[in-house]
Amino acid sequence: MGLLVASGVYAYLLYTLKPADFLDWGWRYTFFVAFVINVVALFARLRLISTPEFEALYENRELQPSYVGDLFREEWRTVLLGAFAPLASFALFHLVTVFPLSWITLSTGESPIRFLIIEMVGAVVGIGAVMVSGMIADRVGRRMLLGSSAAAIAIYSGFAPQLLGRGPSGEWTYMILGFVLLGLAFGQSSGAVNGSFSSRHRYTGAGTTATASWFIGAAFAPLAALFLASHFGLLAVGAYLLSGAVCTLLALGLNREWGQRGE
Repeated sequence: MGLLVASGVYAYLLYTLKPADFLDWGWRYTFFVAFVINVVALFARLRLISTPEFEALYENRELQPSYVGDLFREEWRTVLLGAFAPLASFALFHLVTVFPLSWITLSTGESPIRFLIIEMVGAVVGIGAVMVSGMIADRVGRRMLLGSSAAAIAIYSGFAPQLLGRGPSGEWTYMILGFVLLGLAFGQSSGAVNGSFSSRHRYTGAGTTATASWFIGAAFAPLAALFLASHFGLLAVGAYLLSGAVCTLLALGLNREWGQRGE
């Protein structure tokens, strides 16, 4: 929803302001909008209905922060797998948001307004896919859905990035397919491995792995993809995305194997 609002605000500002005014002060307005969204999101999170398991852990004071050193010493395997399990969806997030907008604007020289509209439509599709992912995960399991979506992202990486060089129809296809896969994977990515933590380390482990995943899989993704596309072509962007999908599949497989050994 934040992407939807931000894209709309940026498109409006680019359409109504002169380029000099936008670069001077117009770009700052989206940050004020983001502040309002964060306040709404905070209240939404505080009003979420907790699961019985969460309430029991909270009442028994088991769901408490633990020392990071103890976390890595006792459950380093789960931290490692939790950091790599969401890489496919986290990398795809920036490869359908920041990277294509930069690439199209820089390679074609056209105004980004048209592509921002595509991102708005894609964001709506992504929101729907996130909700659908919850229903699918209830039927087949979170791990199965995340693994299947990672495999689909791997297939997507083999042909989709090249579509950005095929004109408007290719751009629309790349974005819509990408947001469908993003929603299905992103909706389940963060919690796929968290259940493997012991109750003592689950709170700290979840936060640590989420931060590590974003840093590894998303922080440098737009810059890396733009560098690869500029020097080696769009096919290299697909290879970059494929590496994230492979990491997700390996992490899920190892998590199951190590879990079975522990039993």
